[in-house]
Amino acid sequence: MKKVDVVLGLQWGDEGKGKVVDVLTPAYRVIARFQGGPNAGHSLHFEGKKYVLHTIPSGIFRDGSVNVIGNGVVIDPVILSEEIAGLEADGIDVQGKLLISKKAHLILPTHRAIDAASEAAKGKTKIGSTLKGIGPTYMDKTGRNGLRIGDIVSPEFGERYGRLKEKHLGLLRQYDYPVDLTDYEKKWFEGIENLKRFRLIDSEHAVNRLLDEDNTMLAEGAQGSMLDIDFGTYPFVTSSNTLCAGVCTGLGVAPSRIGNVYGIFKAYCTRVGSGPFPTELFDEDGERMRQIGMEFGATTGRPRRCGWLDMVALKYSVMMNGVTSLIMMKADVLNDFDRLKVAVAYRVNGERTTEFPFETAGEIVPEYREFEGWKCDINSMRSYDEFPRQLKEYVEFIERETGVPVKIISVGPDREETIVR
Repeated sequence: MKKVDVVLGLQWGDEGKGKVVDVLTPAYRVIARFQGGPNAGHSLHFEGKKYVLHTIPSGIFRDGSVNVIGNGVVIDPVILSEEIAGLEADGIDVQGKLLISKKAHLILPTHRAIDAASEAAKGKTKIGSTLKGIGPTYMDKTGRNGLRIGDIVSPEFGERYGRLKEKHLGLLRQYDYPVDLTDYEKKWFEGIENLKRFRLIDSEHAVNRLLDEDNTMLAEGAQGSMLDIDFGTYPFVTSSNTLCAGVCTGLGVAPSRIGNVYGIFKAYCTRVGSGPFPTELFDEDGERMRQIGMEFGATTGRPRRCGWLDMVALKYSVMMNGVTSLIMMKADVLNDFDRLKVAVAYRVNGERTTEFPFETAGEIVPEYREFEGWKCDINSMRSYDEFPRQLKEYVEFIERETGVPVKIISVGPDREETIVR
């Protein structure tokens, strides 16, 4: 009986999950998304092209693959249809390789409007939402008002949609937030029609059947562990469970069916939007990271905040996810730095701790350990043995601190620029 392996981000998202899934997928027949929505932006570079996937699993480019959008995902039919059209224009057989859970919830045009109205009303306390309507959709899901993919084939779908839309418009009137949904709503219903040509499945049965039939399966996480609704830097978090536990609820698999857990992290840290970021840099080093690493959101284009690697947060994520292998991305971005720093502890209200704290609103002062930079171009290196001593020391320090091996190191954006140890 096969188990489902998991790949997820250990920081605040944008760790480079798309590239890793693309590198790992040859070993897996089934790739499944289990949470989040089109706020994800998984970038893949190969054959001279760049693709950004928002909802579709990153295995879609592989012949013979099965790609599942699980029940834990929220879907905007407009964004998903545009994504499908782009891939089909490049000759990719999306219809033959994509399965969509009937239990996945739909993002309505009014959900997007509520997201924008809510964020505008918060002023300085805003979360930094991508304004894709994801939070309001999950609120309707837990409030038991939501519409799901399986509802689109019901003769009563139009009526149900109308009821939920009216409820939302009432809420928007309270916000005093004027909206014109005409254009987006037209595209939305066209998107709904488009999705009807795909295989809409009882995903929990399908996923378990695929595992019983001895298919290899990889669950692909979106966002990052530090954005988890329960364990992230609340309230500056996403609306779903981004941890490994989310695989069980987002696909309908038992905890005993989880296999390897691949945890992805950057050799430094980034964050988009508001929220605590203890190792954030506001100096030349931070700006260099941003420019060299091209740290601008794949979904929003927003400049990412940059800082040194945070070992307190990384060890916390490793513990929460039961990580079995670490994958370090963007080591090449640090090629030209003379000295590197890693936060090994925090001082919270003057007290030293190595545990990630509950209260992140106050001042967190990181305690750093310094490392010598490698000061050379590692992009062309294709084995760990070629690495300079300083980079090996950096990698081996991370392994000692986390107790988990660093199995893959990325030295550039391309598929080939990946070293598997």
